[in-house]
Amino acid sequence: MVERTEQGEALRLLRRGADQIVPDEGARELLERAEREGRPLRAKLGVDPSSSDLHVGHAVVLRKLRQFQDLGHVAVLIIGDFTATIGDPSGRNKTRPSLSLDETRRNGRTYVEQATRILDDAPERLEIRHNSEWLQGMDFGDLVRLASTYTVARMLERDDFTQRYRSGVPISVHEFLYPLAQAYDSVAIRADVELGGTDQLFNLLVGRDVQRAYGQTPQVALTTPLLEGLDGKEKMSKSLGNVIGIAEPPESMFKKAMTVPDALLPRYAELCTLLPLPELERELAQDPVGAHRTFARELVRIYHDASVVAGAERRYDEVARGRTPERMPEVAVPAEEFRDGRVGVLRLAVLAGHAASNGEARRLIQNRGLRLDGAPIDDPSTYLELAAPAVLQRGKDGFVRVRRA
Repeated sequence: MVERTEQGEALRLLRRGADQIVPDEGARELLERAEREGRPLRAKLGVDPSSSDLHVGHAVVLRKLRQFQDLGHVAVLIIGDFTATIGDPSGRNKTRPSLSLDETRRNGRTYVEQATRILDDAPERLEIRHNSEWLQGMDFGDLVRLASTYTVARMLERDDFTQRYRSGVPISVHEFLYPLAQAYDSVAIRADVELGGTDQLFNLLVGRDVQRAYGQTPQVALTTPLLEGLDGKEKMSKSLGNVIGIAEPPESMFKKAMTVPDALLPRYAELCTLLPLPELERELAQDPVGAHRTFARELVRIYHDASVVAGAERRYDEVARGRTPERMPEVAVPAEEFRDGRVGVLRLAVLAGHAASNGEARRLIQNRGLRLDGAPIDDPSTYLELAAPAVLQRGKDGFVRVRRA
């Protein structure tokens, strides 16, 4: 059967960057279901609100959710405020610390603010739900019914549970409830498809079984890869410092995009953009720097605006050539920071955001990591009149213009 052009394009879009789709023809089944029933699909993504700073690794699955929206379907973003109070052990050798309901809701608000940089926030295209809506009110009978839909043997098929069981690491009964609670989210919102990272595949498949037990059509499970960080070793993680944040300034985003390892550039392009991969791979083979520029320009355009791409690239080139960039953040130093008309360079570094404390600023200077108008600062006890604006520089490309308020 020859696919219609429109459906074929939709299938290619949904399959691009997907790690697994269960069942195998799930993407096609979804599109046919939507057409047959004459309604938009409900594409679900459950997010853990234990952290609120999003990077392009988080954006991989959010961009896939946006693709469902662009095809005319509804994204249902579920803030796991209640399940986060349980603690999800997925991919870990112990359960994640649980949070209070207030903490999860506070993080959830910040998550949504950043996620809507990617998602279409039109009311007809996005539902934002909290799973406390249906989980908090369940009584013990409801919980027993939910627990009866799955067996302990099936739970122990999950890799992390299997490893812990064989190693004699305790598994608490409440940890079995996490995938069941996540699965019940799919029942509550009648999900047609659930998205998640590869570490969530087991939980997504539990959702299929639990929906079937509650008399619903099982959702399609679609997983996306976990993106490696800029170091090329570990998955992208803020704690490892190997991230490109989606809210970073365009200049910083461009610079970091240029540092993606050559071997990972096609993967970054596939998961983070819609750049044509064959063309990028040809460019990478012939001109690696040019290929990185192509990727960096597109990444900045996605999260900022086409109008700032040229400026971000120009700044990158200026710094690479050892020049002081024309544009940089500016800090006005309040009058109360001056003593006898001067301000200490340690305090100036803190005010400029180059150091979190005077101690860190002192260490920077001792390691020749701080410059003023291009010249290294050698003495931590230096005081400046700051009669004219000056450029305080940390490292190779951390520029801040400081002046009197």
